[in-house]
Amino acid sequence: MAESFLPPQPLLSILIPVYNEARTLRTIIRRVLASPVGLPMELVCVDDGSKDGSPEILDTLAAADARIRVIRQPHNMGKGAAIITAIKHMTGDIGLIQDADLEYDPNDYPALVAPILEGKADAVFGSRFAGGPARRVLLYRHQLGNKLLTFLCNMSTNLNLTDMETGYKAVRTSLLKSIPIQSNDFRLEPELTIKLAKRQARIFEVPISYSGRSYQEGKKIGWRDGLKALAAIVRFRISDEVYVKDEYGSRVLARLSRAPKFNAWIADKVRLTDLTVLEQLSQVRRDCDLACVWTCCMNALVEGDGRALQSFERHRARDVS
Repeated sequence: MAESFLPPQPLLSILIPVYNEARTLRTIIRRVLASPVGLPMELVCVDDGSKDGSPEILDTLAAADARIRVIRQPHNMGKGAAIITAIKHMTGDIGLIQDADLEYDPNDYPALVAPILEGKADAVFGSRFAGGPARRVLLYRHQLGNKLLTFLCNMSTNLNLTDMETGYKAVRTSLLKSIPIQSNDFRLEPELTIKLAKRQARIFEVPISYSGRSYQEGKKIGWRDGLKALAAIVRFRISDEVYVKDEYGSRVLARLSRAPKFNAWIADKVRLTDLTVLEQLSQVRRDCDLACVWTCCMNALVEGDGRALQSFERHRARDVS
């Protein structure tokens, strides 16, 4: 079995964006809590400025069950923004996105988290088009649009997904929190997919059941969102922002990994101009991560020996403590 990077009994965080879902909210929360996943759960429900009584329903449900947490956005900001907020507040080891309507069935949770629990996957997508047990027949043109966007995303990432736009995505928390999500709306789906691919995450797909709803029943995504998703694929394909900004210089390291000739040149430059820094680095390189080493090398060139060594010592003191 592969290494899972998870505690023996991981906590599953269900991330639920809510916007005007009073009709289905009680039912979906009941189904989530009754899921046969066999893991302790927390439900992080983010109300996105609902005006139909959804906030009051969430408060009532949270008062009755300590596993339910409610966060309110100041106004309607979009699904992506609600997920960003939920990620900030989640405390579990695995994050799983669950829409507040009844299109996705929580009975699929065991299949979604199994590859992560077994240490095979960092992220799992639930595919509506991979032969699940049941799928409502509805909206052919919408399905074509999904397949087109999936095809273009696959071309961009060299993945072979069947359903990039799926609302069911489960990701290890440590990985999910380290990815800077910028999309406030449905562009979240291609952005997260592309950034997971760029981080070389192990992505699995599992078939799920799907009961899509019509626009009369409250479906919110439309053709304009498809055009935005297309633009997002282009945007995030060329973006290097795949790490949350941190003190280790992870963004710099990610960009440097795409420039091997520059890496060789910078190494030669440091070796020729600042042997003192290299001697210091060689003494403690086992105690510090690669990003720290590169940060200090860059400082050696830009800021001079004194500040470089001070920066390195700060990293060293923290990392070996």
